[in-house]
Amino acid sequence: MRAIGINTWVWSSPLTDELLPELLRKVAALGFDAVELPLENVGDLTPEVAVPLLEETGLQPLVVGAMAPGRDLVATSPDAVRTTQEYLRGCVDLAAAVGAPAVCGPFYAATGRVWRMSTGEREAAYGEWRENLAPVAAYAGEKGVRIGIEPLNRYETSLVNTTDQALTGLGALLGPTVGVALDTYHLGIEERSSADAVRAAGDHLVHLQVCGNDRGAPGGDQTDWPGILRALEEIGYQGALAIESFTADNAAIATAASIWRPLAPSQDRLASDGLAFLRALTTTPKGALA
Repeated sequence: MRAIGINTWVWSSPLTDELLPELLRKVAALGFDAVELPLENVGDLTPEVAVPLLEETGLQPLVVGAMAPGRDLVATSPDAVRTTQEYLRGCVDLAAAVGAPAVCGPFYAATGRVWRMSTGEREAAYGEWRENLAPVAAYAGEKGVRIGIEPLNRYETSLVNTTDQALTGLGALLGPTVGVALDTYHLGIEERSSADAVRAAGDHLVHLQVCGNDRGAPGGDQTDWPGILRALEEIGYQGALAIESFTADNAAIATAASIWRPLAPSQDRLASDGLAFLRALTTTPKGALA
């Protein structure tokens, strides 16, 4: 059975040691197999608190990062690159300490930062990105953690919007340590076919986040879920499906994610409905997906 996970951003932001017991026990009680732990700032979460709770709940840990304003690896100052690299190493350290296989996120520029580029300027930006990401990738390799680079939609970045751009931009960095992390929300905006984007990622797919096309629970929306699942099976993806959505009740996270209205009767309902749909989707006989 494929593991189903959920991001704690569904309920709160930032995730801290103080909030961890309540949220992890909630996630486990709802029936999830895994939990995405978003590390917004190094030090918010510590292994001393997280590891015993993960053992208690039996949840598989997944770590994701957040590219807040000022976190950039391209077209920025050397100091900004250095502090961003330090932050990403902190994400890697947390993943290694709690037993997460990967750290995933849009690790190239601050979310919401957009600018126009010519073809030549884009190629130069990708070269700079590879150069500045390489030391973090090497560090992750030493720690036994994989990095998954997430393309975002055009309203959140102008640098990496598609699977093809991620693969092209990463170039020679792609391999055992660096791959791509896809999110069905962004795929639904930027890709002509979400399933084909998954196929294009192939062996480089590190992680998949899922939600409805409105950012709510997966299921009952316009997304081609059977097609995506078939593509995952074709490429042999064995990782989790992790629901990433957000609460409209937290001003900071609602503004950052453009969540202007509730996406479900309650956040617990969003989680439980999404889980029920994904369980049914992943246990349906393959022939019924045609």
